[in-house]
Amino acid sequence: MPIYLYRCKKCSNQFELLVGVTADSKELKCTKCQSRDIEKQLATFSVNKGSSSGSTCSTGTCPTCY
Repeated sequence: MPIYLYRCKKCSNQFELLVGVTADSKELKCTKCQSRDIEKQLATFSVNKGSSSGSTCSTGTCPTCY
């Protein structure tokens, strides 16, 4: 089951929900105020790809880490 990031339109609470494939959006509600007026947020993620030698830098900021 995927985890989605939501924001409550009523209280501005941001929270994550584990949502099943067959889940009905009417069942989803804010974890703080229980409002059903929520919207799915765009979640960001990062991918760390190492160099061809298999080593990566410790900070993740060198040109080979991009």
